[in-house]
Amino acid sequence: MSDTAFDYIIVGAGTAGCLLANRLSADATKRVLLIEAGRKDDYHWIHIPVGYLYCIGNPRTDWLYQTEPDAGLNGRALRYPRGKTLGGSSSINGMIYMRGQARDYDQWAQLTGDNAWAWANALPYFKLHEDYYQGADAAHGARGSTPELLQDDKTPYRQLLRHRQAGGEWRVEKQRLRWDILDAFSQAAQQAGIAATDDFNRGNNEGVGYFAVNQKAGWRWNSAKAFLRPTCYGRPNFEMWTSAQVRRLVFETAADGSQRCTGVQVRASTENVTATARCEVILCAGSIGSPQILQLSGLGPAALLQRCGVPVVRDLPGVGANLQDHLQIRAVFKVQGVKTLNTMASSLLGKAKIGLEYALRQTGPMSMAPSQLGAFTRSDASQAWPNLQFHVQPLSLDAFGEPLHDFPAFTASVCNLNPTSRGTVQIRSPRFEDAPAIAPNYLSTAQDRKIAADSLRVTRRIVAQPALARFQPQEYKPGVQFQSDEELAKLAGDIATTIFHPVGTTRMGRADDPMAVVDARLRVHDGQGGLVAGLRVVDAGVMPTITSGNTNSPTLMIAEKAAQWIAEEGLKA
Repeated sequence: MSDTAFDYIIVGAGTAGCLLANRLSADATKRVLLIEAGRKDDYHWIHIPVGYLYCIGNPRTDWLYQTEPDAGLNGRALRYPRGKTLGGSSSINGMIYMRGQARDYDQWAQLTGDNAWAWANALPYFKLHEDYYQGADAAHGARGSTPELLQDDKTPYRQLLRHRQAGGEWRVEKQRLRWDILDAFSQAAQQAGIAATDDFNRGNNEGVGYFAVNQKAGWRWNSAKAFLRPTCYGRPNFEMWTSAQVRRLVFETAADGSQRCTGVQVRASTENVTATARCEVILCAGSIGSPQILQLSGLGPAALLQRCGVPVVRDLPGVGANLQDHLQIRAVFKVQGVKTLNTMASSLLGKAKIGLEYALRQTGPMSMAPSQLGAFTRSDASQAWPNLQFHVQPLSLDAFGEPLHDFPAFTASVCNLNPTSRGTVQIRSPRFEDAPAIAPNYLSTAQDRKIAADSLRVTRRIVAQPALARFQPQEYKPGVQFQSDEELAKLAGDIATTIFHPVGTTRMGRADDPMAVVDARLRVHDGQGGLVAGLRVVDAGVMPTITSGNTNSPTLMIAEKAAQWIAEEGLKA
């Protein structure tokens, strides 16, 4: 840390931060610093797919956040995992590759007034870094092919990326196992009117099928593997600090009262360091970390900052507001005459066989993503688009981290893809060490409670189909005695949990939108019609509305777009 002057400082080495570090450090004339509060991703359980069980709730890899007690969950507080290691949440998540629906991005374009976010203009940025196992086509990119963004274009950014091998770094593969019980659920879903699909990522994800996953030959593929090594590690203009937490941003105020972000104050071990950025500071600390850093730095709701003793730099009421998440309702069904993980892992011999299979072939239960089979459908016929997502698993347990049940069972988790409930992330004190208060406000609208009840009915309708009848499914949770809207909504509050998709807390929007935190190019508003110079947010927090599916890969697309804007501005500087 002897040289603390850089062109770009990226805060957070998670999904977005790793891609940005790769792209921006491709310009050898720019010095790039990547700061990560966690440690390196050299913990073996990060890389074994089933290792998420040992990474979530582990201070080695998880921030260990908890939500505030939530009225919609009947007073319960939830564990709220966020990755704290190189790769961020891509090192502990479910590895599911999911873009969402084309309409999600068309809506972003409408809300921001910038057609760059429309699906047609987002798709090439998904493909730019994708390495799809079936090869490149109109919807997918693959190593060995040349994405259209790199074809016959002389813009500076695309010239900068021509050093790359053709195709992308972000590996997408099919799963390396199958289960009879999941195949039967898929057939039952089809009997209930949900068509089969072999690809959820072409703009309309309606259907049932196995998820594609971010794995490579049976190992987790995180953003640190994809974008940092070996590429960035060999660049003399790239530097990375791990176990280093940003305390606050540093600003300079011009004579006209405008602010410029010039760097960050960092706590590394027992040392306090100030690093400066000639071009930009880019917050990639996620939907929890980025609003926390902004608020600690004096950018946020003025009343909150004053209450916490933080001097107000800019009154930005949207910082930490608009929190959206997918709440999954886990329905459990006992079955007979079919293998599930509950029975396979019930003995030391069974566990030994599972371990040996993975050691020899990188297949079997240890190669499993947390959810293997997916389905997208509608909670009722009046819905204009698929508004439910199922994650189906050949196992069951009382709660995440608890032992598997001692009877064969499967779990059909269902979530409302487009919740109308909104929550907040707010600092509790001026201390960067103190975790913020996270209040998702789940099921706080009548619409969300109605969809929760209807989604459980859809689950029951699928399970009642002939394809599952031979396994004699019996509803263990929530229980067939609960039937009315009121009973099912209350039960959802009792058994539902986060599926780890927080977004929206630094959302993008127009300058005349008082709750927008960043503009369509992800530059931070100053609350007075202008911008805070030298500062951007690039992570899932900028999503104005949550995507219709898992949020990791959309975050990479956001980072890919931001990298082009930032690099081209830097090349002109």
